[in-house]
Amino acid sequence: MNDGRNRSLRIVLAKPRGFCAGVERAVEIVDRALARFGPPVYVRHEIVHNQRVVDRLRRKGAIFVEDVEEIPPGAVVVFSAHGVARKVERAADARQLEVIDATCPLVGKVHREGQRYAAKGYDIVLVGHRGHAEVLGTMGQIDGPVHLVSSVADVAALAPRDPSRLAYVTQTTLSVDDTREIIRALTVRFPDIVGPDVRDICYATQNRQQAVRALAEVADVILVVGASNSSNSNRLREIGAQAGRPSHLIADARALDPRWLAGASTVGLTAGASAPEELVEEVIARLDRLYRIEISELDGVTENVHFRLPAAVSEPLPISA
Repeated sequence: MNDGRNRSLRIVLAKPRGFCAGVERAVEIVDRALARFGPPVYVRHEIVHNQRVVDRLRRKGAIFVEDVEEIPPGAVVVFSAHGVARKVERAADARQLEVIDATCPLVGKVHREGQRYAAKGYDIVLVGHRGHAEVLGTMGQIDGPVHLVSSVADVAALAPRDPSRLAYVTQTTLSVDDTREIIRALTVRFPDIVGPDVRDICYATQNRQQAVRALAEVADVILVVGASNSSNSNRLREIGAQAGRPSHLIADARALDPRWLAGASTVGLTAGASAPEELVEEVIARLDRLYRIEISELDGVTENVHFRLPAAVSEPLPISA
């Protein structure tokens, strides 16, 4: 139940929120590939973790698969923003697929760092979440031992070949605070370990996390628009909860339960890096049907990052006759 339209509700929007440059680039790559090559264009794994985005691209002719063996030889395939393992690249080559790599450049940077340390004979510690697409891709890009840790508790079980030759890299979408705790535990147990502190956590992830902390200072309840399998969206909800505010992850406006807002005068609203702004607008529209709303936006970082497109889709599209 809700209090009805006679009740006012203040909505405070986080800044920044929603799409990051890596997601914008990945989605544009699929759009351009469909325009240049025509459907179908195959995409290995969800291009980004958001059903609305995936469904839109599917309607235009994208076919999403988990295994390149599902793709006809010679077809066009886009690798998702999360990156892929080298064995996936080899399988695509064996099927003579036309590969367009939409791996986020910041994920690619982590791959290169891990490869550089591994080439020097270091064991690699990857701080990340087991089973996440980005983690699977990163582990599969590094030659040599890779040890995955997801918590401080995991650090105690590490058994590298040589504790004096140990390096770490991190998944790009982690909680900054949680990652710092893990890195601190690693440096206590392995004083010679080397790595980039939290610099591998992408700028967009850090900016959105800071924006949620700012929301928690003014909001009674926080809503995070994002998919349940989106790592960065889950971290935003967790950060809101850790700040002492009831926080809910919702895929779209339909998932909003008005009971969450009982007694609240201000709701904070944000979106994960793979959630399009239209989903935020739909949540606002639903709240407007339920309450008399007032909308404001917090001051925050203005992001002006843009990543270059792959050569296969960067040239101007042909003009239709």
